[in-house]
Amino acid sequence: MSVNGKVGVVTGAGSGLGEAGAKRLASHGAKIIVADRNPDSAERVAREIIVAGGQATPFTADVTDVGDTQQLVEFAVTTYGGLDIAFNNAGITPKLIDVHEIDPADWVQVIAINLTGIFHSMRSELTYMLEHDGGAIVNMASTAGVMAHPGRAAYSASKHGIIGLTRSAAVEYAQRGIRINAVAPGPIDAPSAQGLPPEVRAAVAAKTAMGRVGQWTKSPP
Repeated sequence: MSVNGKVGVVTGAGSGLGEAGAKRLASHGAKIIVADRNPDSAERVAREIIVAGGQATPFTADVTDVGDTQQLVEFAVTTYGGLDIAFNNAGITPKLIDVHEIDPADWVQVIAINLTGIFHSMRSELTYMLEHDGGAIVNMASTAGVMAHPGRAAYSASKHGIIGLTRSAAVEYAQRGIRINAVAPGPIDAPSAQGLPPEVRAAVAAKTAMGRVGQWTKSPP
């Protein structure tokens, strides 16, 4: 199960869990395409991986654009000679709001980035992997995809969708050499959560088994 020498793409790798995932994979010898819609963030993470002794190249991509996800796979192949691993992590966390107050444009944006973005990414990755000895794909879901979270209807819907998409795809490709899984972390003290009001952060932490949110680190142990 070693990733040493493997080629991986990580979307949303410019911060948070995407950054942590890219650095962890690189620390174990994987060659990583650090993909993010913010070019400066992608550059920074790739540079830090290289300074730490790993291999990484930045790539600017918007997962809502199917052309970008296709180019991302092509870039991985051109840069490192293939694609073995994909961590589809790009996503946004909208503000807390009741369903009847959600702006339809905000709903569309959350679904487009969090769910359709993973579909776009998987479609491009699967097309390549089917023709090149398979691979492994991990999609970023959330505990919001398996339980109710008041005020987070759009986010929760997108994460439920990711789990459904992952389950279907896992069955479709299991016998074709491609493993597909989703991870569903609980609340993490990542940059995307920094803007939450203190009372909301406390309420979220109180619902976890350990009474606190998970700790995020830029560097793997």
